[in-house]
Amino acid sequence: MQHGTILIVDDNKSVLTSLELLLEREFEKIRTVSEPDRILPVLDRHAIDLVILDMNFSVGFNTGNEGLFWLQRIHEVKPELPVIMLTAYGNVDLAVKSLKSGAADFVLKPWNNESLIKKIRTTLQETKHKSPARTVKGPDEPAMIIGRSPAMMKIIKLVTKVAKTDANILICGENGTGKEMLAREIHRLSFRSRHEMFNVDMGAVSESLFESELFGHEKGAFTNAYESRMGKFEAANGSTLFLDEIGNLSLGLQAKLLVVLQNREITRLGSNRRIPIDIRLIAATNRNLHEMVKQSHFREDLFYRINTIQIEIPPLRHRKEDIVLFADYFLKKYAALYERTGLTLHPQTIRKRVKPKTRCMNFEKSVKF
Repeated sequence: MQHGTILIVDDNKSVLTSLELLLEREFEKIRTVSEPDRILPVLDRHAIDLVILDMNFSVGFNTGNEGLFWLQRIHEVKPELPVIMLTAYGNVDLAVKSLKSGAADFVLKPWNNESLIKKIRTTLQETKHKSPARTVKGPDEPAMIIGRSPAMMKIIKLVTKVAKTDANILICGENGTGKEMLAREIHRLSFRSRHEMFNVDMGAVSESLFESELFGHEKGAFTNAYESRMGKFEAANGSTLFLDEIGNLSLGLQAKLLVVLQNREITRLGSNRRIPIDIRLIAATNRNLHEMVKQSHFREDLFYRINTIQIEIPPLRHRKEDIVLFADYFLKKYAALYERTGLTLHPQTIRKRVKPKTRCMNFEKSVKF
C-alpha cells in the first residue's frame, strides 16, 4: 500500500463508490466529496496528496468549465497539488484543455483500473521525488533549439504540460521543421525518459517487413528467419515509440497497427503468444491526415487513436524571429568543430533575415571574421 491521501470529487455516487473501493486497497487513505464546493474546506482541514476531479457537475452541461474552474481554485490555495481530471470518453478536447490549465493528467470514463492506479502512483512519485534531470524548464529556457518565436513558445508551453502524460501525440509539419527533435524533447521530459526512445520511419518500412519490424518474429517464421527477433513495439516497452511519416502507411498496414494500439499487445510472427506492451506513442507526418481521412486514404479510427493531442510545427519561413537563433547556434557548433574562434554573424546578415526573397547568401560575406 502506497502512502498518500487521495481526494475524489464527483457528483455521481456510483463513481465515488467504485473509485473508493478500487483505490482503498492501493493507497493509504481515500476521501470523497460529491459537491465541488466542499473541496476547499477539505483541503484546509486535511493533508491531501492528490485530487481526482470530475469535469462536469451540473446535469445537462458537459462543457467541462466547472472542472476547469475548480482546478483553478485548487491551485489558488495549493499550487503544487497534482490534479487528475476525470472526463467522459470522447471529451478528449476537454482533457487537453485541462492539461493546458495545469492538470497533472486525465483519465477517460470508463477507466481502466490498472491504468488509473499506475497514473496515480506515477504522479505521486513524481510530485514527491522530482529529479533535476526531469525538471521542466521554463518557456523562455527551452531545452532544445526549436525557437523563441510566439508560435514556438506556445508549443513549448504545451509540451511541458503533455509530456508528463501518456497521451498519444501527433506531430504535424513540413519536412525539416524538427518533428523528430520535438518528439525526443517530449520523451526527455516524460516519466519514461530513463529508457531509450525508439523510432521507426514508416515510409522506409516495406509491406513485407512491416510486421517483423514492428512486432518481431520467431525463428523459422519465414525464409531467412534464422533467429528470433524482437520488434520495435516490444523493444520500446516502458518507453516511447516514435512512428515517423505515419501518413505513408497503406490501409492494410493501418489496420494492423490499429489492432495493436487498441489491444495494447503484440504477437510475433510465427508465434501465438500475446505479449502485452506499455508504450507512449508519438507519431509524425508531413501530410494532411484530415484530408486523407475524408478521401478514405487514412483510417478515421486510427487517426483518432494516434491524435489525442496534435502539435503543428510551423515552417521557419513563418517564424522569421527564429532564423538568427538557428544561424547563431550552427555557427557556434561548426566553429567549435573546426576550431575557428571569433566567428560572429554580420549585422547586415541579421537584418536581411526579414526579407522574404532572400534565399541564401555567400557564407564569407555573412560571417564576420
